[in-house]
Amino acid sequence: MKRTRGLTVALFALVATASVADADEAPRLSRVGFLNPLDRSAPHFEAFKQGLAELGYVEGRNVTIEARFAEGQYDRFPRLLDELVASKVDVIAVTGAVTARAAKKAVTGIPIVFAVVVDPVADGVVPNMERPGGTITGTTSFDPQKAQKQLALLKEAIPGLKRVALLGDSGVSDALMKAGEAQAQALGLQTLRLRVAAPAPDLEGAFASLKREHCEALLVLEEPLVGVHATRIAELAAKERLPTLFAPSRVGAGGLIAYGTSQVASIRRMATYVDKVLKESRAGDLPVERVTVYELIVNLKTARDIGITPPGDVLKRADRVIQ
Repeated sequence: MKRTRGLTVALFALVATASVADADEAPRLSRVGFLNPLDRSAPHFEAFKQGLAELGYVEGRNVTIEARFAEGQYDRFPRLLDELVASKVDVIAVTGAVTARAAKKAVTGIPIVFAVVVDPVADGVVPNMERPGGTITGTTSFDPQKAQKQLALLKEAIPGLKRVALLGDSGVSDALMKAGEAQAQALGLQTLRLRVAAPAPDLEGAFASLKREHCEALLVLEEPLVGVHATRIAELAAKERLPTLFAPSRVGAGGLIAYGTSQVASIRRMATYVDKVLKESRAGDLPVERVTVYELIVNLKTARDIGITPPGDVLKRADRVIQ
């Protein structure tokens, strides 16, 4: 009997030791918040999760991701941010300048990492790109020459182009709009500035203006509100048989051309910054990084619908052609 009791005690001790060892080896479960001004159909959240996965983060094993989507309704930001703070996340990842500003204003004591902010300094997100300071940093896909490259491509795709409309979001800085206007002028193009406001942008009014001003093409800037309504914008443009150029992130909207720097690449890189913060780097000490990977996609179905034949040189350079 004594021998049996001794074996039982030894067995319990072994199990207890193994349990302690397993607990010591179990990875810490990091909690990451994610806030997007668009809806879940945008590629941003999947790109972010992919970026984390490439760094070894597996949901349910060593990371929990609390994701929130404003669906173009900026007035939801305070409530969604309150939810993330209440979830006791270790870091909050956000996309877009409006989102980043809202997070910076509403959140204290939790690091914030951003992506898809055109000009972080002009947009009031950070005071300095090299040393952001405070608890915020991130990545930007902004190339100061992007608008020039987009407009030059439109000019190449539409011979004889003289007048182009630029459509943007009045809720962000007009850095992209100003750059587009200046670079259009350098290319000999006339421009019409169109900016729409949340929560219910007057897209029909914008299209009435560009029709009245005899615009021959539309450049849709890579800004949150027009991104939310990209499909409707493409539908209105198709109705007017108007060639459009969107950012690659909105290729699914159905515009003629999608061209610009890749938000997906920038957001995947944002995951690297989240990783650094989780490993106890101070967000404000990490320089804001530019990620400028270009993509060109041509939609031949849309081209046929509006009666445009893209030049062969443009098609040869395309990363993807939608038939």
